Amino acid sequence: MKLLPLAPDGQTPVRALTIAGTDSGGGAGIQADSRTMAMLGVHACVAVAAVTVQNSVGVSGFHEIPPEIVADQVRSVVGDIGVSGAKTGMLASTAIIEAVAAVCTEVGIGRDQPVPLVVDPVCASMHGDPLLHAEALDAVRHTLIPIASLVTPNLDEVRLITGIDVVDDASARRAAEALHELGAQWSLVKGGHLRTSTESRDLLFDGETFHEFTSPRIDTGNDHGGGDTLAAAIASALAHGLAMPEAVAFGKQWVTRCLEASYDLGAGHGPASPLWRLHEAPDASV
Repeated sequence: MKLLPLAPDGQTPVRALTIAGTDSGGGAGIQADSRTMAMLGVHACVAVAAVTVQNSVGVSGFHEIPPEIVADQVRSVVGDIGVSGAKTGMLASTAIIEAVAAVCTEVGIGRDQPVPLVVDPVCASMHGDPLLHAEALDAVRHTLIPIASLVTPNLDEVRLITGIDVVDDASARRAAEALHELGAQWSLVKGGHLRTSTESRDLLFDGETFHEFTSPRIDTGNDHGGGDTLAAAIASALAHGLAMPEAVAFGKQWVTRCLEASYDLGAGHGPASPLWRLHEAPDASV
């Protein structure tokens, strides 16, 4: 695949921001976001919203960062370094979501703002462990998604947010429409968790037009952090100035290649791995 251009040595690269929780096992969360951005030649800035206690088997606990500290991290980074793209991940609580939405609007991040925002509405880990307080779902629907340039839920998150159980193309389209109606500029319904299909089909919608992105399903249980990796790649592509359909197409290719390169880690699920990038020619860029 063609990759994003790398800045020459000594030249400041494109910057992007991730606002999310940590993963002590290194497979998902801010670690996956930063790893993907780095492998794409993007300087990753971070605002930590929560600290999780987890490994390859599951999440055993998490600690929320005070909302004002989360917001101050965003304000500090954007005011000094500047970013051209941003994404959210685990935000844990209504108070953090409200603080993030307010500070993003303040500094020009989000739909109809100079800096595009990819919202990955993390509700639970791949093991089913909760990463969002149940009462915060309304804040996801009515505070976070309305500022999204793009929202990228997995199918479990689609069901929690919209009440739609995606089982086929028709229900995926209904879900994409429902997410768009909540206020997102673009919605992406990902098909990676639809295990009955031999393909992974993602559906992008802007209120008028559907775009489909299809790849072969990768037969691996090592897909930890796949959603984070996809959203971070899309945010990086948007930071480089790609239009949304092209950025999503790039992210889809990137995460597919990372799943092909995934590896075993611990006793549970290993991570989708961007380390294959180290073997690519440095000039293989778009």
